[in-house]
Amino acid sequence: MALTIPGALRGERPRDVVRRGTIIAAIAFLTLIDLFGAQALLPGLVEAYDVDAGTMGVAVNASTIGMAASGLAVAWFSNRIDRKKGLWISLALLSIPTFLLGLTDDVTVFFWLRVLQGVFMAAAFTLTMTYLSEQCDVTAAAGAMAAYVTGNVASNLFGRLLTASSADLFGIPGAFWTMAALNLLGALLAVVFVGSYSDVKAQGEPPLAAWKAHLAEPGLRAAFAIGFVLLFVFVGVFTYVNFELVGPLGIDPAALGVVYFVFLPAIFTTPLAGRTTRRFGAKPVFWAASAVAGLGIGLMLLPSLIAVLAGMALVGAGTFFAQAAATGYVGRTATRNHAAANGLYLTAYYLGGLAGAALLGEVYTAAGWPVTLAAIAAALALGCALATQMTEPSPAQPTGDSP
Repeated sequence: MALTIPGALRGERPRDVVRRGTIIAAIAFLTLIDLFGAQALLPGLVEAYDVDAGTMGVAVNASTIGMAASGLAVAWFSNRIDRKKGLWISLALLSIPTFLLGLTDDVTVFFWLRVLQGVFMAAAFTLTMTYLSEQCDVTAAAGAMAAYVTGNVASNLFGRLLTASSADLFGIPGAFWTMAALNLLGALLAVVFVGSYSDVKAQGEPPLAAWKAHLAEPGLRAAFAIGFVLLFVFVGVFTYVNFELVGPLGIDPAALGVVYFVFLPAIFTTPLAGRTTRRFGAKPVFWAASAVAGLGIGLMLLPSLIAVLAGMALVGAGTFFAQAAATGYVGRTATRNHAAANGLYLTAYYLGGLAGAALLGEVYTAAGWPVTLAAIAAALALGCALATQMTEPSPAQPTGDSP
């Protein structure tokens, strides 16, 4: 039975909603496991490639360069891309650079393979979000996006655990080969469970005109900037905390993957984001989620493993909840060319990740962990200021691109 969502949540049985959400989350997990799984390998990669933490942090997060470019490219050519076919082909192609990462011992080659991974990850991500936006009504959009972000959360937890365990058993190459196999599984799920539909060419608006129109909307413009802030904060925390965990806090690098059980609370809270946002609106939900993340940043200043782990859990839960609110807002608010809107959001989002890896790597190397956390907190405060521009669309407003 294929995943189809016309007028989703309208007259459906609860088990159908759960089943659809599970499929959406599984595809998200198998798309984004490469993005986050490699972060669990950072201390080992620094040793294997004999480079400093900042250099390896940029190399591991170089996928965000490809993701930023790919989000716009998919939006540009979206009128010509079949959503289902584009999704499964992107996931199949993703397995190739992932496999090759297990064969290289050159950090420059590693960097460019991560960029190529980012191209295919973002293509799959953008096409899935566009598929959901085009097939969901306003009521269903928040829930569908929350399900996708829940899969993102799972990739952070179980992806890191799986990657760390694979590296422990088979070495770093084995970890990348495991991820490549999971990418192929994602392609298979897309082939079997994602339904086709015929509205691919319904959007006749030129991409530049669509981008200009979206950027002219204050709420959407704020949401795109918030996307930048969210991955800036997330990458900054969860890239460089690894070095604090295995350094001052004394965790064995082989046990680092277990630390990421801190994402477990987010797996249970993120699915609630859709319902919560529909009830209260994206703006207050984003503020509340940011407050949770801000509290976590404060806890991570304390020289205590328990405090740092609790802080990581709060930052993870807060940023994922905020991301679900932001992506759902874009899906509900864009009334034309959803691929263009999603492409802009994801490009801003992944540029934020790249900036977080590069700029905060310099801050961490030069000034240490407390100053890095202060910079991250300032970025989160900027996101809260941007959220003042987010206004909710009418509940009756359709999100589809067709009349």
